[in-house]
Amino acid sequence: MATLSWRHHTLIQALLSRGPLKEKDFQSIFTKITGKSPGNHQSLFNEYLRKINGELTFVQLELRACRNQYDGHVHYGVVNNVSDESSKLGTKYSVPQIAFYKGIIEAIVQDAAAQGFISTIDALNIRLENQLLAGTESQSQGGSTHIPAAFRNFSMSQKERTLEELARDHWLSLTDGKIGLGVRSFLDLRSWFRSNEVPACEVCNEAAVKAELCKNEGCNVRIHMYCLRMKFSKSKAEKVCPGCGTRWDYNIAKVEALDEEEDASAPPESQQPREPSTRKRPRTRAVIDSDTLEPESSQSTRLTRRSVRLKSSG
Repeated sequence: MATLSWRHHTLIQALLSRGPLKEKDFQSIFTKITGKSPGNHQSLFNEYLRKINGELTFVQLELRACRNQYDGHVHYGVVNNVSDESSKLGTKYSVPQIAFYKGIIEAIVQDAAAQGFISTIDALNIRLENQLLAGTESQSQGGSTHIPAAFRNFSMSQKERTLEELARDHWLSLTDGKIGLGVRSFLDLRSWFRSNEVPACEVCNEAAVKAELCKNEGCNVRIHMYCLRMKFSKSKAEKVCPGCGTRWDYNIAKVEALDEEEDASAPPESQQPREPSTRKRPRTRAVIDSDTLEPESSQSTRLTRRSVRLKSSG
């Protein structure tokens, strides 16, 4: 097998050093190093991804794409395909911090309304001892479980700092007192979502952490907002639930408003790489799909001491 060129190495290094990159940023790097736009040279772009993943397989890594379910933007990142004791040694987070992260993830995905977030207060009130895996701690005949001191002594201030770290590292998103999943979680937790039977989107079959629900209470169909756009945007498309046939109140104006918000916050056009519209360009997710497990911050919102006082007064 041919070795990777400096161009392949540059793409990998950009993802490793900068963390997950938005599609337009990743493709801009590709254009700068190859002189080719992915929009006009899709097959070349796909071939680069295939070749990179062919080599990364030997070290259990993978270049993967995913959508941020809160804004629909595609991101690229390099993820670890192995979740064992050796791989855990590579994380900078402590065991209590990882348990805290797991508790937050579980609380978010267990929300029946699929809002995709929990409040900061709810996150700070998560009990780490509930995250002890069955069989990892000895239990007496009476059913009591030994709680490690590191779990018992994990203070409120440590939880606050951990939330900030997880948001800074894109494992969580922290906005206006709400905790959601970060891009790295969407990239890394695909197999975890499946193994924990997180309901999937009816259209794309990916975990529907942040999704719209069918109005029929007896129906379990969930669809991501960006999948609704794809499904119902055509004028002749029948706007009904694909599961039960109930009329689906799809408000395209709501989706367009979100796009206008994103466009308004983007840099001026003169500062952006000129590429064909991503709406008309085929996505490359199918080229790099696979699975893994391990623990985006919009603008960094620091936790206030008020949350600690609320906790202590409760």
